[in-house]
Amino acid sequence: MAPSLAMIAAQVCAVLFVLALAPLHRGILERFKARLMFRQGPPIRQPYRDLRKWFAKERLRSSYATWLSGFAPIAYFIAPLLVASMIPVLTNFPLPFAFTGDMLGAGFVLGGAGLFLLLAAFESGSAFATIGVSRIRLVAVFTEPIAFLAVFAASASAHATIPFVVNQVFNHSPWLWSPTHVLLMLAWFLLLLAETGRIPVDNPSSAQELSLIDPARTFEASGPDLALYEWGGWMKFVVLSIVLANVLTTPFGLATHLGVGAIALAVALVLGKIVVLGLSVTLVEVSFAKLRLLRIPEYLFAAVLVAAAASAAALL
Repeated sequence: MAPSLAMIAAQVCAVLFVLALAPLHRGILERFKARLMFRQGPPIRQPYRDLRKWFAKERLRSSYATWLSGFAPIAYFIAPLLVASMIPVLTNFPLPFAFTGDMLGAGFVLGGAGLFLLLAAFESGSAFATIGVSRIRLVAVFTEPIAFLAVFAASASAHATIPFVVNQVFNHSPWLWSPTHVLLMLAWFLLLLAETGRIPVDNPSSAQELSLIDPARTFEASGPDLALYEWGGWMKFVVLSIVLANVLTTPFGLATHLGVGAIALAVALVLGKIVVLGLSVTLVEVSFAKLRLLRIPEYLFAAVLVAAAASAAALL
C-alpha cells in the first residue's frame, strides 16, 4: 500500500527536525557550558552564523586530494538524515522509511560516513590529521563492540531490531526499568560521549593540535567542506541522543497520530528531551577532566563491560 501524503509529510518533518534544530541544540549546550564555567559564552544562534560564514568562504583542498575528499563531506552530512528516517524522531508509529533499515543498518550508515571522513583526513597530507585518525581508530576498537552489544541486548529483549518495535517493548513491563533497560541506557550514554568526542574521551573545545582526537579529522577542512562536516557532526549528536531518548529510554512525547498539533507538540517535547540529555552530557564535561590517551581504553573497556552486562541480563 502506498504511503499517504500525511505519512510522507510526517517523514519529512522528522528529517527536517534533525536538519534544522541540530545547530540550535549545539548553541544551547555551548551556552550552558559557558555559564557553568562562569563565562558569558556565545549566543545560542552562533552555530547558524558559523554555518553561514563557512559556506561563504573558499573551499581549499590538498593537491593530493582525490574524489574522496569531495564525496566525504556530502556523505557525512547525509548519513544522519538517512538514520533520522529510520528511527522514531517525532512519531511512535512507523513512517514510510522506517523499515528500510534497522538499528544495525543505521550504525553501518553512520560508520560508513565516518570512514569516508577518515580517508579524506588521510588525503589532506597533514601530520596532525593522520595522528588524530590513528587515535580515532583506537577509540573505535572499543566503541564498535559497545554498539554491537547494545543492539544485541535490544534485539534479545524485543526480538526485533526495528527501533519502532524496541521502544514499545522497553516502555512496558517486564522490561521497563529492568536491569537490562538501565544497563542498556547507561552503555549507550557512555557510547554517546565517546562517539561525539566529549569529555572524558575528548575535548570538543580543544585547540591543541597534539591532543586532538575527534576534531583532527576536519583539521584541514575549510569553507563549505567544514560546514558540512560540522553540521553533520551536530546532527550525529542529535540522532544518537534521539536513539537514547526515544528508543532505549521511553517513547514519551512522540505523536500517537498524524496531525499538525500532534507533530508540533512532539517537536517541542522531543527537543526538550534531547536538550535535557545534552545538558547532562555538558555537566559531565565540566565535572571531569579529559583522560590521557593511554587511560581512554580503560573508560571504553568499562563501557564494553556495561553493554555486555546488558546483553547477559537480556538473555537471562
